[in-house]
Amino acid sequence: MDVQTIYQRRFADMLAFRRQMWEVLCREFFQQHVPPGATIVEIGAGYCEFINHIRAGRKIAVDLNPDTRTHAGPDVEVITSVTSRIDGLESGLADVVFASNFLEHLSREDILATLREVRRVLKPSGRFLVLQPNIRYCKEDYWQFFDHITPLCERSLTEALETTGFEVVSMRGRFLPFTTHGRLPNSIALLRLYLKLRPAWRIFGQQSFAIAAPRA
Repeated sequence: MDVQTIYQRRFADMLAFRRQMWEVLCREFFQQHVPPGATIVEIGAGYCEFINHIRAGRKIAVDLNPDTRTHAGPDVEVITSVTSRIDGLESGLADVVFASNFLEHLSREDILATLREVRRVLKPSGRFLVLQPNIRYCKEDYWQFFDHITPLCERSLTEALETTGFEVVSMRGRFLPFTTHGRLPNSIALLRLYLKLRPAWRIFGQQSFAIAAPRA
């Protein structure tokens, strides 16, 4: 599949807003899960909106799309690779691995291989952070994207993690809305308000957020 062409078609007209959106998401939510001096790896990094804005001691982006290197910040190392086998990353390197809207693009076999690879890359004390569309709450829109392959909900994601050597530390079945192309207007002010109003997550949240740790 030509991920380069698909990414350009899907995100080219929204890059400025997405960068602002991820700056807010990193600063006001995700940063609490990433120590400032940590080594963090983002798999399926795409246009690097997360990895560019998160604060960490060492930042590594992994993606098959060659455009990832173009969008990465100067402090981000880029590895162009599939995620089921990342030869450029040594075992036990990362304090945190992050994935956003990525696993649904893989087959079940590649999801399991990717999770095992994440476990290999993480330190024993590390954490795997997963932001993932939840098919239970976005089934009407889930298949609007041509490259979605495998439907996942918080239950199947938990099962996949637990069968590949992880313990799920925290699982929010409903967190963010599904897509920036959704029913809510694209507004940074609205996003900030949404993050503060946690009861709204139970109404509008269509993505899960999981934190998993390598099982001893």
